[in-house]
Amino acid sequence: MAGHRIFTTSFASIYPHYVTKAERKGHTKEEIDQVISWLTGYDDAGLEKVLADETDLETFFAEAPDFNPNAELITGVICGHRIEDIEDPLMQKIRYMDKLVDEVARGKKMTSILRG
Repeated sequence: MAGHRIFTTSFASIYPHYVTKAERKGHTKEEIDQVISWLTGYDDAGLEKVLADETDLETFFAEAPDFNPNAELITGVICGHRIEDIEDPLMQKIRYMDKLVDEVARGKKMTSILRG
């Protein structure tokens, strides 16, 4: 069975939407970078490289330097789906990232966003 279309979407094509969402609500690119780094282990140089290389989301997560084991503490509903019930591991990771970005945009405290 073929994967979902989002799996082959480049991280570079969705990243600006994350930043715009945060900035529209008075938050910063740095806050978005911080939560993505917490989740995946990518540092600033690593993020710049995957953006420049237009790395797809499947590769982005497969090559994440240090995927955070506390990611499983991210729960709730995103895009109409309960995160903890998503069966596909890659889709769940994508939704974890979406949820973190939403929490930044909503103004949740960083100490709460970065679970554990």
